Amino acid sequence: MTNGVENLVVTGRLNPSPYLHRHLSGDWGDLSEDDWRLNDAALKSGEDRLFSSYQVDTNLKLWIITEWDRSVTTLLLPSEY
Repeated sequence: MTNGVENLVVTGRLNPSPYLHRHLSGDWGDLSEDDWRLNDAALKSGEDRLFSSYQVDTNLKLWIITEWDRSVTTLLLPSEY
């Protein structure tokens, strides 16, 4: 996770576990239908990254990105991209 996400976790403002579980289960969150299809295709082919976006609350959005080769999954805030 990035420093921004870690800060939210340490201060008790974010529990990333349910969002990571959703990402790992193929629930891509608050994305368009087209982005869902792209993720589903990437999951099957293993040739592209996986991207999820979750609106945690009104002022907090969490992104989760798994690299194309599945070597790294990162939890980040959109401002940290």
